[in-house]
Amino acid sequence: MNRTIITVVGKDTVGIIAKVCTYLAENKVNILDISQTIVQGYFNMMMIVDMTAMEKPFEEVAGELTGLGKEMGVQVKCQREEIFNKMHRI
Repeated sequence: MNRTIITVVGKDTVGIIAKVCTYLAENKVNILDISQTIVQGYFNMMMIVDMTAMEKPFEEVAGELTGLGKEMGVQVKCQREEIFNKMHRI
C-alpha cells in the first residue's frame, strides 16, 4: 500500500472537502481515513489516503493539490507516510 498524509488548512469556505475529494476520486486515490474540524472559522483536515492505483507521479499529484488549495485560499500539503512519520518522531 502506498499511503500518503494530506493536510488542508485555512479559512473555512464552502466546498473545500468536495473539491479535494473530487480531485482524489478522479485520480484513483482512495481515502482510508479522514478527520476535519473548524475552529473559529479556520478549517483543518487531515486525510490518510492510498495512492497505489493512481496513474500520475506522486510529485504531479502533490503539485496539483497544492494548486487546488491556492485556488480555494487554503494550504494543501501531501507527504508520503514514511516521511511524515520520520518528521513527527519524538
